Order: sequence, then structure tokens, then C-alpha cells
Amino acid sequence: MGKEVVFIQGGGDGAYEVDRKLAASLQQALGTDYAVRYPQMPNEGDPDYVLWKGHIHREIAALQGEGILVGHSVGGYILVKYVSQEPLPDKPIRGICLIATPYPGGDEQWQFEGFSLPEGFGYKLPSNARIFLYHSPDDQTVPFAHMELYATHIPDAIVRETAGGHQLNNDLSVVADDIMRM
Repeated sequence: MGKEVVFIQGGGDGAYEVDRKLAASLQQALGTDYAVRYPQMPNEGDPDYVLWKGHIHREIAALQGEGILVGHSVGGYILVKYVSQEPLPDKPIRGICLIATPYPGGDEQWQFEGFSLPEGFGYKLPSNARIFLYHSPDDQTVPFAHMELYATHIPDAIVRETAGGHQLNNDLSVVADDIMRM
């Protein structure tokens, strides 16, 4: 069994199809030693934490060994919320990669009822997991400043300034490089 990566899509109408290119890029860059699983999240047009957390839980529970979790945009936010406040399946998480992830209350565009993270969430993430933050300064969907907010609350996170807007030009080779170095 190769190494497993679970990729959680972003939110919005059509997000699964749009982010499929990111998942494919990651799989191609990682090669055959890795299996990238890309589950479709329910109600993607109006992402709901309660609905998505069950799917994330099942994906982590299905890991055959150590896993790496990757979340894009709202999928990254829901992934962080899940791993910092829910009991996780008894599976080792080696890494968490957050790509263009909105920070709750990071600006007026990203303030919604229920859109929050637990107090001290950065210290509640899996202790052995390496955390990576990726964001492009030219992201027109999630402001670049949100990455710094996550970095402030996750002191050991490795921060990567990328290029290519919100979708990183559908090129996750920088993420794959970090995964392969874990």
C-alpha cells in the first residue's frame, strides 16, 4: 500500500469539478507511490460543517496507515475545524496542507454565522502532523492576509507564498514537494 493523501475540495457551485484539476495535479506530481483520494463533498454550493465532517471522518477512518490531509479554500477551513475539535479516528496524520484557506472573520467578506474555529485551535491539531500553509498574493477569492492569520494561530506552520491565484494555476507541485519531504 502506497502513501495516502485525502484532498478536501473547496466550496461553491461547481467546486468539485474545478478542484478536480488540483487533485489531478497533486496526484501527477506525487507519482505512483501515493494515492490521492478526492471525495465529493455534499451540498458544495452551500458548504455545511455538519454535513462535511462526517465525510471527512470516514475518509480518515479509511486510511490504511499514515495519512496526509489537504484542504483547498473552504475545504481547508472545514478540515482545520474538524481536526481541531472532533475526536479523530485512530489513524496517524503525518501532515496537513491548507491551500488558500479563508480565516473566519479575516475580513468583512468572510464573516458568517457559525463560521468560526475553536479557541486555541492551532494547539489542538494532531501533535505529530506537519502543517503547511499555501497562498497566492494574487488570490481574488480569499485575501492573502488570511494566511498570516492562520500562521499566527499555528506557530509551527510552514508558510509558502505561491503564485497563480486561488487555484494556483492548477499546479500543486509545491504541495507535492512538501508532502514527499515529510
